[in-house]
Amino acid sequence: GYVTPTEAPRFKVVAYDFGVKHNILRLLVDRGCELIVVPAQTSAADVLAMNPDGVFLSNGPGDPEPCDYAIAAIKTFLDKDLPIFGICLGHQLLALASGAKTLKMKFGHHGANHPVQNLDTGRVMITSQNHGFSVDGATLPATLRATHKSLFDDSLQGLHHTDKPAFSFQGHPEASPGPTDVQPLFDHFFELMQARK
Repeated sequence: GYVTPTEAPRFKVVAYDFGVKHNILRLLVDRGCELIVVPAQTSAADVLAMNPDGVFLSNGPGDPEPCDYAIAAIKTFLDKDLPIFGICLGHQLLALASGAKTLKMKFGHHGANHPVQNLDTGRVMITSQNHGFSVDGATLPATLRATHKSLFDDSLQGLHHTDKPAFSFQGHPEASPGPTDVQPLFDHFFELMQARK
């Protein structure tokens, strides 16, 4: 069911729509965000004019590398120290904007039961995945650190900037069998936005 917000929105978040699933947007709204969804090709200047507390980079299909427009916008947000949370394609775009590379996977990850390990805590979460590209862990610049890995093939599943309020996750949290598994990701996005207020 729908949750009716009982108070004024805590944060204004601009969500880039690369093919976003409404469940993910609902997770942000349910947590008290004023959400503005913008088309994939929206410029950084247009987004900054909205004065958001954070930017959400959504999931979507295909190869991230041709998305030059999005990569350029993300670089601007990084320069401005704007909190960024990327999911799936958004994760790959944040990596590319940060200087890492992506690669086409031999088979990709498709399905609902992918175990992913948090490298900081050792905790394993079950995620839903649908992607044919991944971030190449061997190409991470010094400003990015790996936070999650797949227990199927050790592929990179999460990143965090060491010097910017930006992080990302490869899986689809909203479809996970245990939705509370990924609540810490959303909590972290809120912490980054709160710290900047």
